[in-house]
Amino acid sequence: MTSPWIAALGATLLMQVIASFMAQSLPVVAPLLTGDLGLQSQAIGNLSALNAFGTVLFLAFGGPFLARLGPVRMLQIGAALSAVGLLALVLGTVPALVFAAVLLGVGYGPSPPAGSRILAATAPPRHRSLIFSVKQAGAPMGGVLAGLITAPVASAFGWGAALAVCAATAFVAALSIQGLRRDLDAERDPARSISPRSVLSPRTLALPFTALTLAPALLPLTYLAISFAVVQGCLFTFTVTWLVETRGMSLVQAGTVFAAMQGSGVVARIVLGWLADRTGRPIVNLLVQGLVASGAVLMLAALPQSPGLLLTALLAGFAGFVGASWNGIYLAEIARLSSKDRISDATSGSTLLCFLGYVVGPVAYGVLVTASGGWLAPMLFTAVQLAVVTLLVAPTLLRASR
Repeated sequence: MTSPWIAALGATLLMQVIASFMAQSLPVVAPLLTGDLGLQSQAIGNLSALNAFGTVLFLAFGGPFLARLGPVRMLQIGAALSAVGLLALVLGTVPALVFAAVLLGVGYGPSPPAGSRILAATAPPRHRSLIFSVKQAGAPMGGVLAGLITAPVASAFGWGAALAVCAATAFVAALSIQGLRRDLDAERDPARSISPRSVLSPRTLALPFTALTLAPALLPLTYLAISFAVVQGCLFTFTVTWLVETRGMSLVQAGTVFAAMQGSGVVARIVLGWLADRTGRPIVNLLVQGLVASGAVLMLAALPQSPGLLLTALLAGFAGFVGASWNGIYLAEIARLSSKDRISDATSGSTLLCFLGYVVGPVAYGVLVTASGGWLAPMLFTAVQLAVVTLLVAPTLLRASR
């Protein structure tokens, strides 16, 4: 008989892949999309920020829906909302683009708290970091699909056709996990109110944040996650456009590099999650990873003006390996440090703050591109801020890891 955690991991992994596939398809088609709408290429940074803002909205106010409907149902609803957002882009207007970016973020929102709630209830403790990391490997897996599927389809048939493929995939995935709802949503609270008054109440908004005060390491760990999110958000948002505009690559070549960056993140999340369980000190692993990731971004920034595809893919892959593989270990530690009845709240609160990095990072990056007249200054900012934050939170986190 299949262990419950295997089915739980399969469902959460699938929905993580789909959520990321849809979200990452937007920056992949950005060079075509922004051109058709008459926008500057760096405007994709603002769209990425709107996407993250949509996720923040769900994390702030989605708790009652998660409690009432259950984590599986919310993952299904999230996929459907993201698909609707992508389909809205066929209108071909800037307001539709803004609406789509926000709705994609809202649709992504259920993935962290719903996934953590499912896995915390089913994962064997001795393999917690690995299982959470495997689930989070779905994020770069979705990015790989965006690079290898969305970019070629957009080049051949237009960005509208590419996004329609993404939306159709989301609907199919949402239907495929319906059979697991009875078991994995068994602990939902059908009596939980989801009225506007309840959802928008100050108490609902405060719950995710008060949960972060229950252990001294939760906030410093969240600060480190915010800094990692700045790196990951900027890399995933701008790499394709940066390579096309400044390194003379075609969209398909840049999409291949993007896939290499995302693919290395898939491997890294599994390998580094396994390593965190073996060392028994996941927080120490994250601190070392922060310093290495900062150096990896600096190496990518030093890429020659006319690089070969292999060198570019190797450097981007290394950056993805260390800069986009922290999520599973971080979420496993949030779950471990939280009381069982507050895991969803603590995950929502920490992830909400973490997504500020995805909001602020790409916006600041885009502003620096315009202000400096180039791409070097924003890449330096992205790297240095991670090194500084890692060193600042290290003393507190090292004490907590003992």
